[in-house]
Amino acid sequence: MARPIAFACDAHARYQCALFRIGLSGLVLAFLLREWPHRRVLYGDRSPWALDLAARLVAENHAFTVLTWNAGRWWFECAYHGAILVAALLMLGWRTRATSVLFLIAVLSLQNRNPLIGDGGDNVIGVMAIYLAFTQCGAVWSLDARRARRNRRDGRVDRAGFVMWQILGVALLWVSDGFQGTAWAAVLWTFWACQGLWYAARRWSRGAWSRELLDAAATMLHNCAMLVIAAQICLIYATAGWYKIQGTRWQDGSGLHYALHLHYFSPWPGLGSLLASHMLLIVLLSYGTVVVQVAFPFLLGYRRLKTALLGLMILEHAGIAVLLGLPFLSAAMVVCDAVFLPTALLKPSRRSSGSRPRR
Repeated sequence: MARPIAFACDAHARYQCALFRIGLSGLVLAFLLREWPHRRVLYGDRSPWALDLAARLVAENHAFTVLTWNAGRWWFECAYHGAILVAALLMLGWRTRATSVLFLIAVLSLQNRNPLIGDGGDNVIGVMAIYLAFTQCGAVWSLDARRARRNRRDGRVDRAGFVMWQILGVALLWVSDGFQGTAWAAVLWTFWACQGLWYAARRWSRGAWSRELLDAAATMLHNCAMLVIAAQICLIYATAGWYKIQGTRWQDGSGLHYALHLHYFSPWPGLGSLLASHMLLIVLLSYGTVVVQVAFPFLLGYRRLKTALLGLMILEHAGIAVLLGLPFLSAAMVVCDAVFLPTALLKPSRRSSGSRPRR
């Protein structure tokens, strides 16, 4: 009984969630800045995936993208640079309750505008951005945490957040027609209404029970979201491993050999050929990749093995990024692996490094 109560009342994995927020938003920010000279070809008016094709696709799969709401270049530039701004603010931890939802809208809008772009990392980030919006990702390592400490120390009330909530409500009322045919309008209005209820309880509630009830609900939602994120990562690894087991190339240990000879995934042909020439190493790496991916969900329960396992996964993703030319996917998975890092490694020690115990 104590564990369910602790799960509902205590926010778990706060530092892992903060690192996950910083890594996810920082990766999207780096991608948008890197592709800034090519933004119109990727997502704008010069894209081979025309605007009418994008509109037809989102109508069929009941998705959404704000980039189809207007064909003008000014709208595209505002949306693209707005995505850059939102990613930067979320990485810094500014108003994370709002910026995490705006980050979700930005990521899905870009992904649904041109589904032909990406190496698999965009799918991972799109799914994780949805889960991130349900977490308390600004509890630590953020401007929100810094502002909350100052407000408690000075006894001030945060009125800027309430003003921002009103502005976002007006903006959501203005753009709600763009989410027709999907359930996203209801989801966004639910986010907005819950935040307003939290502000009302903080400001006008006479008793503490309503605030405590809302805080407990938000804590439980955070814990459930982090649990779903962990389960999603385990599912990705387990699925990849079991699919490899079914292939004859991976069964005989030559799967990596053929992967290194794919011209589409050969940014460094010389390096790939050099590695592929050592067949014993290729066989060991092929079997090792399958074993680690399949065993990943089962080895997380062992604390001594978990750190070594995460190190192996990071090395594997680094090899995929260099040898197969998939840096975006590899970086996204490394960010996801950070969710399983031990808290003792991330939480700063309360004792000052320069202080010495008294004799």
